[in-house]
Amino acid sequence: MMADVNPYRPPASHVEDVSPRVSDGRNFVAAGRAVAAGQGWVWIARGWDLFKRQGGTWVLLVLLAGVIFIAASLVPLINWVAPSLLIPGLSAGVMLGCKALDDGDRLTVSHLFAGFQARGSALVMVGLAGFVMYLIAMIPVAIVMGGKFVAMMSGDPAAFADFGPGFLLAVLVTLAISVPVYMSLWFAPALVTLHDVAPLAALRQSFGACLKNIVPFLLYGVIFMALGIVAMIPLGLGLLVLMPVFFASVYASYRDIFFEG
Repeated sequence: MMADVNPYRPPASHVEDVSPRVSDGRNFVAAGRAVAAGQGWVWIARGWDLFKRQGGTWVLLVLLAGVIFIAASLVPLINWVAPSLLIPGLSAGVMLGCKALDDGDRLTVSHLFAGFQARGSALVMVGLAGFVMYLIAMIPVAIVMGGKFVAMMSGDPAAFADFGPGFLLAVLVTLAISVPVYMSLWFAPALVTLHDVAPLAALRQSFGACLKNIVPFLLYGVIFMALGIVAMIPLGLGLLVLMPVFFASVYASYRDIFFEG
């Protein structure tokens, strides 16, 4: 005889909370949260800790990324747009590598390309949006430089020969305008890759999160500028350490600002 089955009983399957979480169970905060000013230093310290776990692999990642950018810069016509399209994807791969380390797994060289494999088209869109924003930021320099602007963008040294006061002022204005661009791009690769956030939404969330944490980022920037000067002293070899620490510190800032609990 067949067992009686109640067609009205509730499903027996267990429904789990699928809200984004990291391995330690902290809750994801989509808009980001404000943190204490001193966290700017903490991000660098945590980045150093992630670097120490697999220093050799980190150096290989930086060298490989450098080769990729050099190769891209040698391709005519696209050499001035290629970095903007490559950086979000490669950065996303590094974020995945940092998460692997954070979860107790191994960092591998293949992580550098994992971002493109996971969300390639979305990350290219982030890069394209960033490139457009950079072009807008370059308008003051373009106005001052006139016809030399295209040559300057292509890396022609002759375009930089005539530095006048107007050019320097235009550069300062461009740097000021570029700050919001950096803010928009800072967390976007991590948000797109680790949380499936749409490209434009990721740019907005990144900008908003940075805006909430201006003071920690100011401290972070001052410390990193000092470290950059020190890293340049031994023939620039210190950059092989500082660059991995930088990318790992970006991941640390993402974890600190976008998670709570």
